[in-house]
Amino acid sequence: MDRPSTPAYPSATRAAGRQTRRALLDAASRLFADRRLASVSGSEIAREAGAFPSQVTYYFGSKEALFVEAACRGMLRLAAEVERAGARTRTPRGYVRAVVHTALGASALLPFVEAALLVRQRPELAPLVRDTFERLHTEGERAVVEKLIARGWQIRAEPAVEARGFWAAIFGVAVEGAARGETFNRASAEATVQLVLNLYAEKGGRTA
Repeated sequence: MDRPSTPAYPSATRAAGRQTRRALLDAASRLFADRRLASVSGSEIAREAGAFPSQVTYYFGSKEALFVEAACRGMLRLAAEVERAGARTRTPRGYVRAVVHTALGASALLPFVEAALLVRQRPELAPLVRDTFERLHTEGERAVVEKLIARGWQIRAEPAVEARGFWAAIFGVAVEGAARGETFNRASAEATVQLVLNLYAEKGGRTA
């Protein structure tokens, strides 16, 4: 006697759940790219995602948790974009200008800064932010080895220090820009290029 087949409903439900969760993350990323956390409601995110407001809480626990996850996801995507921008360059100066301008000009930067500050009041959300910082530093260290050292460009410190120095400079400029109400300041970007170039430039070599 043939055994009855297992209904496909649980699998379909899980797939639908993943799709809804992803839609909420995508919608949150779009809305938070230009607006602060407090100015976006959970209902607005749900409407943008084609979901119910209750699903924000069901899948993420709170609007704040959704914001933090979306911000961290966006930051990691930005890090990959920064690496791709640097890979297309031929000189240390070109590399640094490309990665700095790509990072500072991205809409994903300020939401992550806001998420990092939010966890002071919401410590239960801190692990995801800490993990994102760790991945930024780890992937940055790898990029220094693969994109800089592999080209024969000498650097002044260990790759891990170089990677941390880059992101520290980027986040510092982002915080200053937020205080000024600016999304991108060319003078600050060029100052950052020079600062980071002092870390990355080949000793005694050509940086143009």
